[in-house]
Formats: sequence, C-alpha cells, structure tokens
Amino acid sequence: MFAVDLNCDMGESTTSQKIGDDESIMPFISSANIACGFHGGDPQVIAATIDLAKRYQVAIGAHPSFPDLENFGRKEMALDPEGIRNLIIYQVSALKGLAASMNARLTHVKPHGALYNMAARRQDYAEAIANAVMTIDPNLVLFGLAGSKMLSTAAEIGLTTCAEVFADRSYQDDGLLTPRTQPGAMIKDVQQSVQQVVGMVKEGRVRSMNGRWIELKADTICIHGDTPGAADYAKAIRLGLENEGIIIKSYIKER
Repeated sequence: MFAVDLNCDMGESTTSQKIGDDESIMPFISSANIACGFHGGDPQVIAATIDLAKRYQVAIGAHPSFPDLENFGRKEMALDPEGIRNLIIYQVSALKGLAASMNARLTHVKPHGALYNMAARRQDYAEAIANAVMTIDPNLVLFGLAGSKMLSTAAEIGLTTCAEVFADRSYQDDGLLTPRTQPGAMIKDVQQSVQQVVGMVKEGRVRSMNGRWIELKADTICIHGDTPGAADYAKAIRLGLENEGIIIKSYIKER
C-alpha cells in the first residue's frame, strides 16, 4: 500500500489582495503551509486560514520567506546565517503563537520560494534554518526538497524531516528544481503531473528534463495555491493518485 501527504502553500492573500482560492483547495489536501506575512498573508488572513485548516482537519505548517512582498519571496537575497536564523524564528514563532491562541497546533515548517531553493543547495542557509526550527520547537517537522542539503542538515541535528516532491515542476540532473525563469520549469498538463508524482511515490524516482532518472524519496507532494486553477488542479492530482491506489494522508498524523 502506498500513501503520501499532499501539501499546499496557502494564506498568501492580504485583506486588500486575494491570491489563490484556499477554501476550494483545502478539502483536497492533508497539510497546509501558511504564509507568515513576509511574502504574503497578514494577521487576518493567517487566522482565517488556520481556522479553515482546523475545519478540514488539515495539518498546519508555517511558510516563512525572505522579507519580499514586492517579488512574492521569489527573489534571492544575500543574508548572513544569523539573519536567516532570526528571520525564521520571528515568522514561525508568530504563526505558532497565533495558532495556539486558536487552539490549533503548529506541526511543521516549510520555507518559501527563493529561501527554500537557496537552502536546498547552500549549507549555511540550511544550517541556519534547521537551528532556528530546533530552537523554536524540536518537535516541529521540516519540509524540504527531497535529497537536499536542507533535509540532510536538519536530520543531522535531530529534526524530523519530510521529503517534498513537486507535481507541477520539472527537475534538473542534480535533483534540484528547474528555475522558474527557464523554459519547461512548470508542468501545465495535469496528466503529466499525475504521471510524474505516481512515479515518484511508487518507484522513488523522477526523470529530469534531460532524460536522466533521479532517485528520490516522496513523503509529501506540493501544490502551489497561487497557481491559476489550483483548486481544480488539486482535485485532479488527488483523484489521479487515488485511482492509482495511493492514499492521501497527513505525514504529521502518521508519526
């Protein structure tokens, strides 16, 4: 029997600008990564997203980023490791506190955008993030790119990690995601996405853009909530996986 977590980046709207359709996506996922206000989200939206996750019994995670509202957290920034550590502690602690005030439990952390991608390949960023999460709560699970420095570094200091794969992104030969600025970075065909994730879950591998097979572990699959038509996409991915006999369940609740 195969099982996998299905997560989505959510709560990225503000009271003045709507991004995504969290209410339509939430019924199809098992984990929600909620923006902490630095690339999207604000206190009102964050609280509403926590409440929505509680309603559907979806695991609640923090989705911290670079302080970059203008570029939605997708522009690389040069910060020293202490700056990265403080950035994570500040954002995750705020979301953890708000969740606690609503009788909800923060279960995991997943960095966003450029911060996520840089920590996948940079040891200093990976160490800063892992140390920050350990400082906040050693019981938190760190979500990160399968096979990345972020996960191996976190595991070395005793954090539980969750290996993430992507349904809508292509891969490079080194196992990293194809940068969004390059052609073919995004997979727009739903059936192609389903085929990719089924292979990752059942076979533990994915084919790169150059045709090379890459071995990886798939604990959780990411869906981007800001993508147009994300609700229909989430439904199609879930149905496609279930039709292949793959059960969708929260990685956190299985621990």
